Amino acid sequence: MSAAEARPFLVLGVQQLAIGGPSKAGLRRLWVDLFGLEQTGTFRSERENVDEDILVCGAGAARVEIDLMEPIDPDKSPKVHQPPLNHLGLWIDDLPAAVTWLSGRGVRFTPGGIRRGASGFDVCFIHPRGADDAPQGGEGVLIELVQAPPELIAAMARLASA
Repeated sequence: MSAAEARPFLVLGVQQLAIGGPSKAGLRRLWVDLFGLEQTGTFRSERENVDEDILVCGAGAARVEIDLMEPIDPDKSPKVHQPPLNHLGLWIDDLPAAVTWLSGRGVRFTPGGIRRGASGFDVCFIHPRGADDAPQGGEGVLIELVQAPPELIAAMARLASA
């Protein structure tokens, strides 16, 4: 049986792109003022060193977040503004199954496990780099796995059968 056949989860699509900068002002000028994206929320976390504006484009199953992030303290970690494309978020149909399966295949996750994310969905992160005990990382990219809500899972199933 191939790895694809045994995989107990699906990647349904892109949930978000997180873009960081030393200040959100320039990012907002581009994404809100020029592109016209709507801000739907904010998120601030001292622990994660982030002050974030949550924007959206698209609707329904095609809705994607664009998160504009600046560090609360640019000298502390994590440095959410370095690199500027901070992370990619992927919708997952069964997040616990994905974490279990991927962990069993040597994928390295960041500390914190599955937890509630800025937009209210359960999330976890694949570390950009592997380690001795978990050699597979995101090949230089921080990847957020996001539990898809039931309505998105159903919409994607409808699209796949059409």
